Amino acid sequence: MSSIYKRKDGRWEGRIYKGNGNYVSYYAHSRQDIEELLLHMSEKSVYSECRHSFKELFTQWFDNISLNIKESTACNYKMKAKTHLIPYFKDINCSEVNEKDIYGFINIKREENLSDRYIADMIVMVKSVFKFGTKTYNYKNPFNGLKISFKKSEKVKVLDSEQYSALQKELASENSRTSAAVSLAMATGLRIGELCALQWKDVDIKKRILTVSKTIQRIKSEDTVNKTKIIITDPKTESSKRLIPIPECIVSIIEKHKSKPECFILSGTEKACEPRTLQYRFQKILSNAKLPSVHFHSLRHVFATRCLQSGMDVKTLSEILGHSRIETTLNLYVHSSFEQKIKALNMVDMGF
Repeated sequence: MSSIYKRKDGRWEGRIYKGNGNYVSYYAHSRQDIEELLLHMSEKSVYSECRHSFKELFTQWFDNISLNIKESTACNYKMKAKTHLIPYFKDINCSEVNEKDIYGFINIKREENLSDRYIADMIVMVKSVFKFGTKTYNYKNPFNGLKISFKKSEKVKVLDSEQYSALQKELASENSRTSAAVSLAMATGLRIGELCALQWKDVDIKKRILTVSKTIQRIKSEDTVNKTKIIITDPKTESSKRLIPIPECIVSIIEKHKSKPECFILSGTEKACEPRTLQYRFQKILSNAKLPSVHFHSLRHVFATRCLQSGMDVKTLSEILGHSRIETTLNLYVHSSFEQKIKALNMVDMGF
């Protein structure tokens, strides 16, 4: 890491970070000269000799962060490292990893038909490992000056207005715990894991308040017998812990299925229903209504869009959805229909 600025005496000063809070200054009579000098000195002496393989450095990085991350996140990191990162980088000395290796990893994973988003998540991990190496051992980071771009994720497939109404009718005719829970998600924007973890003690019908404080996930297991396991843990982020007003339109639908405080609203018992089971049931409901297959998460997208179309301000919506940033709400969960675009354009005075 370096910085350049012009001094009052007319000379240019460049500083290079040596680690542990220490800098070394160099001087020249022009900006070009100081840039060339810094580049030369950086390559020559600023970084320490690397004594770790990627696997060793990853292990140290993981041990360093493991106490501060969720169990599900730790399992995710370990799985990606074991399946993809370690087999590729193997025992290569970290000083030998270069731009060609990084792009080679990306290309191989694309050939294996992994999504760009999945690959990007792994690249973020690799960046963090090398950043740890630079901070801890003053190793050179191969990502310095390297810009990697990925394709934007495809838009989530959602139901249109007619299909959404058809789903509501199907849920009303089914009149089950599952249909009531799906209706609750449609009316509040709950994530599938949050809905599965919801117990009746979290639902205050009298005060019309829903408390989101946990989520359910299926993660990789260290058990040699069971490959995965179900855990109930904190929500996605601190912002995801929230209070949501229960809309009046949904009260009568869920109230008839109310059970003991410790019972989960989806199962009616003290045993939770896991997300993939709910996703399967949701697909069956769509099939019965002769609707196209969409992921449960698409309901969250539709909820956000309908709220904004009804005049809800973005800040309020962002808090209901449990987002830490308003930009997330706008970029990921807002889809304007073609009919909405027509209506919006027709409201503009073009001057003709």
